Amino acid sequence: MKISKMVATVALSALLFTGCGLKDNSAIIKINDKAITKAEYNTLIDQAIGQSPFGKMGDLKGNKDGFLYLMMEQRVVNQLILQELLDQEADARGIKVTNKDVNEAMKKIMDQMGGRDRLAELLKQNGVSTSDFKKDIKNQVRMQKLAQAAGKIEVTDKECEDFYKKHPDKFNNPEKVRASHILIAANAYQLGEEIKSKSKKEIPAEELKKQVEALIADKKAQAEKLAKELQADSSKFEAYAKKYSEDPGSAKQGGDLGYFAKEQMVPEFSKTAFAAKPNTVSDPVKTEFGYHIIMVQDRRAAGITPYDMAKDGIKDYLTTEKQIKALDDLTAAAKKKAKIEYMDERYNPDVIQKKLTHQVDTVTNGEAAKVREQSKKNEKKK
Repeated sequence: MKISKMVATVALSALLFTGCGLKDNSAIIKINDKAITKAEYNTLIDQAIGQSPFGKMGDLKGNKDGFLYLMMEQRVVNQLILQELLDQEADARGIKVTNKDVNEAMKKIMDQMGGRDRLAELLKQNGVSTSDFKKDIKNQVRMQKLAQAAGKIEVTDKECEDFYKKHPDKFNNPEKVRASHILIAANAYQLGEEIKSKSKKEIPAEELKKQVEALIADKKAQAEKLAKELQADSSKFEAYAKKYSEDPGSAKQGGDLGYFAKEQMVPEFSKTAFAAKPNTVSDPVKTEFGYHIIMVQDRRAAGITPYDMAKDGIKDYLTTEKQIKALDDLTAAAKKKAKIEYMDERYNPDVIQKKLTHQVDTVTNGEAAKVREQSKKNEKKK
C-alpha cells in the first residue's frame, strides 16, 4: 500500500521563512496586526518557481501578470495567510515544541527513509540543508500538536481494520524488482538537435541522419565496453554509474532505481530486468532513451500485504486525514473572525482570482464565463 509515512499536506507541510539574506521587511498583508512581509513572499515564490516544471520555461517573474505567475502567486499568498492563521492559533493555545519532540520526529523519518545517511543524501539531492529540514520538522510537529488540540485526533483499531477491508486493491502488490542501471543516452531526436545547435550552418537531412547514426554507434560501443567490464567485476557498478550514467535522477545513487513493477518502466527495460538473476549485469538494452546496463539486486513476489504489516501505515494515513480536517475547520473559523488587511492589493487573493478569471475568459472567448453563469443558475435551483 502506498501510504506516505511523512505528513504531506499544505496544512502540515512546513513553510520555511528563516529570513536569511532577506531585505524587504515591508508588510504586504496584516492579520490581526501581525505582518506578512514582502521578504517572506519573495522567499516562497522563488521556492515555488524553482520547484515547478514551469520555472524552466523562462523568466516567469518577468511577467507578473502572466497566467503561470499568477497561478503560483495565488497559491503562495494563500499558503502565507493559512500559515499565519495557524501560527496565531498555535500561539493562542500555548502550543510548544521541544527539542525532544523534534528529535523523535527526526528519528522516525530517518528510520522510514533507511537511516541517517540515506536521509542526508535525499536532502542533498533536493538542495535542503539539515538545519532547514529540522525547522521544517519543528513546524510540522507544531501543526500536528495544534490539530490534536483542536480535534482530539484518535484513530481506533476498528477504523484501521475497516479501511483495510474496504480498500483491498491498495494492498495487492505486483511483483517487483530492485535494480540499478547505467544509461548511455542515445535518443536520435535529441542527438540531432544537439548537432544542429552546434553547427554554424544548416545541415542537409541525409547528412544529419548519418551523423546521428554515427553517434548512436559510438554510444552503443561505449555501453558494450562498460557492460563487459562490469560483467567481469560487478562490484564496480555503483562507481561506474556515478561516473558514466547520463540519468541524473539515479546516477547520484549509484544507479539505484529502488523497487519497481513491470508497468513502471518501458517494456524493453522491464523485460530484461524481470528476467535477470540477482547480482548479474545485463548486456546493453536499447530503449527510446538510449542504452541501459542493468543489474538487479532483489526481487519481491506479488502478493497481498498482511494487515499486521499494513496497520502502522494505515494508522499514519488516517491520522493525517483527521489532522487535515481539524486544521481545515480551525482555519475556516479563524479566518472568519480574523482582521485581514491587504497593504498592497496585488496580494489580495480576490484580486489575483479576478486577473486569472479575466485571462481565462479572454482565451476562451467568453465561453468560460457562460459556464460559470450557468453553474450559478443551477446552484440557485437546488
